[in-house]
Amino acid sequence: MSRSVSGNIDRLAPPHSGSTAYINARIIDPTGDTEYRGAILISDGKIADYGPSLFASGAPYGIQSVDCRGLYLAPGLVDTRVHTGEPGEEHKETLESAGAGAAVGGITSMVLLPDNEPPFDDASLIEFVARRARQIKLVNMYAYGALTVGLEGKELAEMGLLAESGAVAFTDADHAVGSAQVLRRALYYAKAFDALIVHLPQEPTLSGGHMTSGEMSTRLGLSGNPPLAEVILVERDIRLAEMTGGRLHLAKISTAEAVAAIAGAKARGLKITCDTAAPYFALNDLAVGDYRTFGKLVPPLRAEKDRLAVVEGLKAGVIDAIVSDHRPQDQDSKRVPFAQAEPGGIGLETLLPISLELVHNGHLTLPRLFQLLAATPARLFGLPGGKLAKGAPADLVVFDADYAWKVDRDELWSKTKNTPFDERPVQGRVMATIVGGRTVYRDESFLTAARAA
Repeated sequence: MSRSVSGNIDRLAPPHSGSTAYINARIIDPTGDTEYRGAILISDGKIADYGPSLFASGAPYGIQSVDCRGLYLAPGLVDTRVHTGEPGEEHKETLESAGAGAAVGGITSMVLLPDNEPPFDDASLIEFVARRARQIKLVNMYAYGALTVGLEGKELAEMGLLAESGAVAFTDADHAVGSAQVLRRALYYAKAFDALIVHLPQEPTLSGGHMTSGEMSTRLGLSGNPPLAEVILVERDIRLAEMTGGRLHLAKISTAEAVAAIAGAKARGLKITCDTAAPYFALNDLAVGDYRTFGKLVPPLRAEKDRLAVVEGLKAGVIDAIVSDHRPQDQDSKRVPFAQAEPGGIGLETLLPISLELVHNGHLTLPRLFQLLAATPARLFGLPGGKLAKGAPADLVVFDADYAWKVDRDELWSKTKNTPFDERPVQGRVMATIVGGRTVYRDESFLTAARAA
């Protein structure tokens, strides 16, 4: 059955007037690093109770219950790197279509990158995102503030005002700050109010190529982006963070040398955190071997040794989080020669099934995976979700970890279809997404079962 008609999006879903018990579930508790059979009680949009012994003999009379039938129940995913086209390029993606894609993917909170038209270097645009999220009523939406005015890397944005308006962190998105002086000032300034600086380490004068340097780029006749472009800025940024004492988060780590440099910084006790995106542990540069523009990303897909190093970085705890790096591009941007194509791929709906490959292949446990997908990103960005705790928001995902399907770009909810994982067989499917106690998405098979229960 087509994914586009196999489930229901309900942005107006009301929370149950009383309490709802999700019973007979395999619960994943990332903060407790545990997995067990149990139940979760939701009341007034928050987690009232949870545990292995809760409702062991069934939910009491008067409480609505949902039988999870042995499916997994975990904190909803927290995706801290999402681009939409609103405002400015609504034909690529709107906040509502991105919210629907996130709900289908089990993402209950997402942080929007500031590289829109206009960029989020003004407090009114941060407030715009918050207002639109309240109108859409799907998943929780937060916004980055721009690190520099116009994302030009020259003059610091008014970070204090942006933070007061609700910006949860600061970045120039996929624009690297080439000036060490500017980034140093940003780290010093942000330190005053404990703000997080998120930076993409890609040395601007070296990273202008269309794919990673190596045998494949030579064979295809495409200019290369060497792995050195990443590690040069990683090492520079680590030194700046050490000098300033500021909070630095390095985005989309893709190379073995960068993983090693960050591991060394952490061993020295520095306040360095980092993430990677799903393509960098699931794909290598062979994915663009036929000039496949859907595989053109920033940074580019790397060689197999780099992919394996990213996997090892996730296993060893060097890499702190996994993001989708959702970046929709329309047909006019992708259906062109490779050198002319815009980089980026959508990833909201594939984030969980692609990440589950790390579990199916024996690299990670499920609780560890949800630390990377939910608990740690929520903690780093100061967001309320991503955990199981009494009084925490009831932002949850029900999923079948073994459900086998094939990614079909035409069946995805996002407005544009530029997924690098098109036609990839995967295991793992979201059955329900709950935000603040409201079921905003439910797969048809789970909907039928819930009605029967």
